[in-house]
Amino acid sequence: MSTISTDRLYSIKEASQLTGLPASTLRYYETIGIIEPVARGDTSGHRQYTQEMLNTIDAVACLNATGMPLDEMREYLNNRSRGSNAADAVIQLLEAHERRLKTEQMFLKLRKQYVGLKIAYWKAVKAGDQAQVKQIGEMAQKLAHDLKFRQDL
Repeated sequence: MSTISTDRLYSIKEASQLTGLPASTLRYYETIGIIEPVARGDTSGHRQYTQEMLNTIDAVACLNATGMPLDEMREYLNNRSRGSNAADAVIQLLEAHERRLKTEQMFLKLRKQYVGLKIAYWKAVKAGDQAQVKQIGEMAQKLAHDLKFRQDL
């Protein structure tokens, strides 16, 4: 029976492949303090990632995939290490991010609707249907106004 060694160290290339984050992003996250400084090889000076670091980086990659801002990632990781004592803070952070994503989703839906109207508009132009051109143009103009000036959607 084989056991997985927890002492194994991973190069930045391996860490990148395992986490899905580019090596440049891993270096950047280290530089700005999202992840802890990475130990360097005694002779090579190359970064050496532990499995524990890869687990943290994987969590960061998941947060990054949700579009979470860097400051909030840092806060999440700091709180995560505190366990249940920080549960309320983590919940508040994630709920705020969820609200932000809901707003983004609404804006994305409106943008998609606008593009659909513009497609219909140009199809009406191509067909020479001036009544449709006018009607769709007015709808698109109202929607464009909402997209530009309404931040409360």
